[in-house]
Amino acid sequence: MTATTDYSALDAWIDQHFDEEVAFLQALVRVPTDTPPGNNAPHAERTAELLAPMGFEVERHAVPQAEVQAYGMQSITNLIVRRPYGPAGSGRTVALNAHGDVVPPGEGWTHDPYGAEIVDGKMYGRATAVSKGDFASFTFAVRALEAVARPTQGAVELHFTYDEEFGGLLGPGWLLKHDLTRPDLLLAAGFSYEVVTAHNGCLQMEVTVHGKMAHAAVPDTGVDALQGAVHILNALYALNTENRKLRSKVAGITHPYLNVGRIEGGTNTNVVPGKVTFKLDRRMIPEENVAEVEAAIRACIATAAGECPGITVDIRRLLLAHAMTPLAGNLPLVEALQKHAGEVFGQVPPAVGTPLYTDVRLYAEQ
Repeated sequence: MTATTDYSALDAWIDQHFDEEVAFLQALVRVPTDTPPGNNAPHAERTAELLAPMGFEVERHAVPQAEVQAYGMQSITNLIVRRPYGPAGSGRTVALNAHGDVVPPGEGWTHDPYGAEIVDGKMYGRATAVSKGDFASFTFAVRALEAVARPTQGAVELHFTYDEEFGGLLGPGWLLKHDLTRPDLLLAAGFSYEVVTAHNGCLQMEVTVHGKMAHAAVPDTGVDALQGAVHILNALYALNTENRKLRSKVAGITHPYLNVGRIEGGTNTNVVPGKVTFKLDRRMIPEENVAEVEAAIRACIATAAGECPGITVDIRRLLLAHAMTPLAGNLPLVEALQKHAGEVFGQVPPAVGTPLYTDVRLYAEQ
């Protein structure tokens, strides 16, 4: 697109096809993609079926079943749509990535979470905003681009993937690992009126504390794993207090944080717990060294466990998502987003970081 592009014509095309776009999104919402359990291949098939009449040739990249099951999910088929606008090498390839998987709906819904009902101008359903809504907006943006601007160089790719909730390794990570795509620029699902150019890293670990079961009437014959876990948790929370003193220089990101989100263990109320397991989530600011963070957590746990006679621990890494820092090569895309968003919203959105972690990191690493 050039400086002479008629952006009002693009807007008009989108407006003219708005009802079609809404119907497309409704069809996507009506196919559940709760993750877990993560049976997402049926949604990919439905998406491909809906894209075909629009003239989009869809590549289906099924992740081998053994890999998916070992990962803790049921099925994944990632989709790529390639739209070249000139000879190879004539310009940059811009990829648009959105994820179809979504966490389960939970309780308290006043509408069917898969009904895609529209009431008072609002659509109700899982992933209407993040990220099936992006399937729709990206698809119709590309259609508008081709119908109105008719680009003659470079390329656009649609990447519809199904592993954001589990970390992205079998979504964009799998496509990149197998050299199925190598875009120059990447625009991913948005969730704020900002241009996000950096984000935190995330380390998730499972800690199993072992003691020895015993009847509560004779507790001295056992070793209380729960008491050991409490001592370890207090040590981790003390470490977290120190971590929070660190401050990031990236706008939008504040400090590291450690959260213990799940604890389970014990056998019965009258039994000294022989095993307790907890899962922790450590958010890392871009300035931190991943290896040093993990080593510090492991050392903290080992020291605390050593202070509890009879207690042993097993530590398993569940996820390591690296932080993303701003890349100089992204500047043209950042500036374009700021320019046009500023015209729409009346003020230029800032380029900032976010405390979340996203699939974008996988593209940035490449």
